[in-house]
Amino acid sequence: MDLDAQRRHMLTGAMYDDLTPELVAAREQAVLATDRYNAAFGRPAPERLALLRDLLAAAGDGAHLEPTFRCEFGFNISVGRNFYANFDCVMLDGGGISIGDDVLLGPRVGIFTSNHALDPAERAAGACYARPVTIGSRVWVGGHVTINPGVTIGDGAVIGSGSVVTRDVPANTVAAGVPARVLHPITDADRTGYTPTHL
Repeated sequence: MDLDAQRRHMLTGAMYDDLTPELVAAREQAVLATDRYNAAFGRPAPERLALLRDLLAAAGDGAHLEPTFRCEFGFNISVGRNFYANFDCVMLDGGGISIGDDVLLGPRVGIFTSNHALDPAERAAGACYARPVTIGSRVWVGGHVTINPGVTIGDGAVIGSGSVVTRDVPANTVAAGVPARVLHPITDADRTGYTPTHL
């Protein structure tokens, strides 16, 4: 099975062989591509965005990840406009990661779509499966958050630092904890009246 067929198979959520030569080579290519992107820090934004667009399935205008960024493949990741990830972001994208516009990730956020088989013999043989992660627009994810396979985080949500997200988070809510749970909705009472000085 060629790499494109294996990629489509992974995205169905079915078990796949994580140890095929094609997937091993694709992960190696992702390491080299992320090294080029990370090494370009401080270069003009258009150059860095071009490198990011070579690595990911899609990257909107203004997308930026601080060094050091790591991903498993890159070809299953789409990020929107004005996406920002602070340093040490890790994305395992076997199941697909889709992130909306104006999303902020704090330092050391991990987004994991892939999982290994529970059976020890299957796991040793490379059996994996993956579930997609979807993050809406205008989401803020605090530092040291882990987002697990199959999770959807709705538009406008806030995830507190150190949380482990194991289930969907509704739009316009604050969620935190291990595992993360919804603490309260975001309402007009949360507005501070802040006006940006750069506008």
